[in-house]
Amino acid sequence: MKIFDTMSGSEKELDTSRGVRIYLCGVTVYDDSHIGHARTIIVFDTLRRYLQSHGIKVRFIQNFTDVDDKIINRARIDGVSAEVISSKYISSYFKGFDSLNVMRADMYPKATEHITEMIDLIKILLDRKIAYVSTNGVYFSVSKFSEYGKLSKKKIDDLIAGARVEVDETKKDPLDFALWKFADDEPRWPSPWGLGRPGWHIECSAMSLKYLGNDFEIHGGGRDLIFPHHENEIAQSESYSGCNFAKIWMHVGMVTINGEKMSKSLGNTKSVDFVLQKWGPNIIRIFCLSGHYSKPIDYSEDQLRETITRWRQVENCYYELFLAEEGVINPTLARDVETTLRAAEKEFDDALNSDFNTPLALGAFFKVVKTANQIAGEEAMVRPLADIILLTFEKMLEILGLKVSRVTDEEKKTLIGLIERRALLRDQRNFSDADAIRKEISSMGIVLIDHKKKTLWMKQERIGAEG
Repeated sequence: MKIFDTMSGSEKELDTSRGVRIYLCGVTVYDDSHIGHARTIIVFDTLRRYLQSHGIKVRFIQNFTDVDDKIINRARIDGVSAEVISSKYISSYFKGFDSLNVMRADMYPKATEHITEMIDLIKILLDRKIAYVSTNGVYFSVSKFSEYGKLSKKKIDDLIAGARVEVDETKKDPLDFALWKFADDEPRWPSPWGLGRPGWHIECSAMSLKYLGNDFEIHGGGRDLIFPHHENEIAQSESYSGCNFAKIWMHVGMVTINGEKMSKSLGNTKSVDFVLQKWGPNIIRIFCLSGHYSKPIDYSEDQLRETITRWRQVENCYYELFLAEEGVINPTLARDVETTLRAAEKEFDDALNSDFNTPLALGAFFKVVKTANQIAGEEAMVRPLADIILLTFEKMLEILGLKVSRVTDEEKKTLIGLIERRALLRDQRNFSDADAIRKEISSMGIVLIDHKKKTLWMKQERIGAEG
């Protein structure tokens, strides 16, 4: 498997020989997560699922930044503590991403739980004269790290001339960044240099090094984190350890809204809760995987509506396979199906192995869906054939993190009774009562699929945008 590495600027083979360790920069918990966060997290969730489907052990760490100026400012506005704000939005995070069928990380370390590790890391940097204490805090001396800018490909002279640099006259160099900030207000912690709180970048260094060690396989996040966050992580981590920090840097493109960057000032952010209510988890996952992860994608309601139609085809496919009846399999058809499935599986794996090309992988999945629906439409789907297709269908479904709505045994028993009664009424040409039963079935979220000699059914996910 090859993944584009931001550091080298080229595709790099992922070493899976000893498992894969992934550190994903998580959210700063001062507000609800939005569709941009969802895209990054869904991409990495799918990557993890794919690796695990091939028997590769994955250790997945995703942090919460729960001490930050944005959190503190929000707490002041709401008249509560920073901990109350962070706890509220951590709970909101889990509610939203559980609904998006995102697997829980192996650990969700919080910055506030790792102050000791951060202080220990800063002590080493001070001992090595790579950091210094000023009147405002402890700063990393960028000039002491000769490779600064190697991730973002930014030159120090250009950065000094015009980059986003925090103005602080107590710094030796305008590019130097805070490792520890002195503070008079809460939250703050004791340190050898004075009461304060950590800088943003030191948090991820301390947590990733603690749980994954040096030179772990993948460090990930959104493209907006390349500079300064990931650049600064590299500088302080490699200065501390003397080792390479991460093998591959994998960055996910932004989600734009009508071609514009999402921004609270523009009022165009789409929260995870909003998109879930309007589109549901499957449409959002397909949307987030529909463009190459490294490129930006635009939140287009027209595209999302088209995705609903594609998802209905997936639901139809599942229930045609699930409800297929016993019968004699046509040998020629079986051979053709086997050939189609093997080709689709190869296309699916080849796509994901080639810089995690999820749009092509989705294309292979929908070829399986189309094949099954065509066979069903020709009244040729029998149980032995359905079982063969289901193996490939459900494997791809699981890797993509998609979930078809299933029926309970009780719902199934009720349905069968209603369908049998409707069939009898139709035979008696009592179409009025038969239509009333169809409406009753529809109210259960069930859609009937009338074939020439039988009626099947499927449970459809309720999607708000259709209402």
